[in-house]
Amino acid sequence: MPGLLRGVARTAVIAGTATAVSNRVSRRQGGRWAQQDAQQQAQQEAQQQAAAPPPPPPPAAAPPADDMTTKIEQLKQLSTLKEQGVLTETEFAEQKRRLLG
Repeated sequence: MPGLLRGVARTAVIAGTATAVSNRVSRRQGGRWAQQDAQQQAQQEAQQQAAAPPPPPPPAAAPPADDMTTKIEQLKQLSTLKEQGVLTETEFAEQKRRLLG
């Protein structure tokens, strides 16, 4: 009986050791795979960002028009409207004051 008990104990120790080693190897390998997956995902994201077209440039602002030229054109339009009778002398004077003031 002592020989049988010793054999069972030895088998239990060997099986326990094998299980512990197997679990440790599995955890270590799982950690390596997780690290590789994270690296691959980071590389893919970097490639996608690099491949994405740059955002369109903001619309170019119109060059500022010469203020005096614009005012002269508006005054010409007002005088034309006055000559056509669309504006009265008072309305013309008011619009001219707003434009120049």
